[in-house]
Amino acid sequence: MKTPSSPVRRALLRALAISFAALFLSATAADRPALDTAIGQARALVEKHIAPKVPGASVAVAVDSQVVWSQGFGYADLAAKKPVTTATRFRIGSISKSLTAVGLMRLVERGQLDLDAPVQRYVPEFPDKGTVITTRQLAGHLGGIRHYRGNEMLLNRPFADVRASLKIFDRDPLEAPPGTKYIYTTYGWTVISAVMESAARQEFLAYMEATVLRPLSLTRTRADHKGAIDPDCTRFYTGDAPDKFTPAPEVDNSYKWAGGGYLSTPEDLVRFGSALLQPGFLKAETLALMFTPQKTTAGKATDYGIGWRIVRDAAGHRVMLHTGGSIGGTSVLLLHPETNTVVAMVCNHSKSPFAKENWEPIAEAFAPVFASKTAPRR
Repeated sequence: MKTPSSPVRRALLRALAISFAALFLSATAADRPALDTAIGQARALVEKHIAPKVPGASVAVAVDSQVVWSQGFGYADLAAKKPVTTATRFRIGSISKSLTAVGLMRLVERGQLDLDAPVQRYVPEFPDKGTVITTRQLAGHLGGIRHYRGNEMLLNRPFADVRASLKIFDRDPLEAPPGTKYIYTTYGWTVISAVMESAARQEFLAYMEATVLRPLSLTRTRADHKGAIDPDCTRFYTGDAPDKFTPAPEVDNSYKWAGGGYLSTPEDLVRFGSALLQPGFLKAETLALMFTPQKTTAGKATDYGIGWRIVRDAAGHRVMLHTGGSIGGTSVLLLHPETNTVVAMVCNHSKSPFAKENWEPIAEAFAPVFASKTAPRR
């Protein structure tokens, strides 16, 4: 790889300076040697297992709601040799579902939305399937609505609003009776966004901005509007090898805002995740509902609550997470409640480099940093 030009080198140094200044300020309550060790371990993992596989990536970690590490790797624009910084926006794919879930639960807390009402109460134009489909079922991928077919992820035409995008799938038969089978579906969240619009009496994106993004100071998170001029947004890539990275096809994600249509940064994502580790922004009972795996009508537990997957890591710790896959962008957001640690990783490539065996050690590396302040480990 060629040595970066002077402007690029200055940009890299500036980004590093900002990053390390933030680290210094946020780490004052931490054990500095332990933090340095954790950052070194995490950086080494990213440099070995993640960064070489993609044009650009970005990672952030928060402990006890403080961003303790944030760093960009590689390039946001290969042709221009523009480096990734901590301010670079990426497509976060299905992590959008987790954002939407919080907006959904705010409506539930306010008594404006009944999770167990038929969706037609809020979206009467959605075709009757001969059986009740509820928002709760849709939010846990139990509603029977299908996922993408064929090349639908490559859709490149605008949709005027969320109701217009229902037309992609609303006449199709259900994949299974509601409640009987876990079927992952982004389109189920498109229905949820129409439900939310009706309940909130507000356009979906405006509601999310006013109710989730602004209150949580997610200033670098926005909808992925095709053609928007945004110098902080990465370019998007595909390809099977570093010497074969090519621009990803152009797509218009206006058909799936709620389920896969947002851009963000890891710093915003770890702030978002940190707000959900304790009651405050949402009530304790709301968090418990969102982070409790749903069950089928036969009583079989899934690993999915409302917009979040709930699993155990290799060490047996409870973890709430979501991954995201989109054209030219993949991501993972990991909440580790027993240690109050949140990890977010994003990249600008269609194929995810984020393997479980990589993200778990990163979370574990930071677990001892604020040991005196975090919850006891089980």
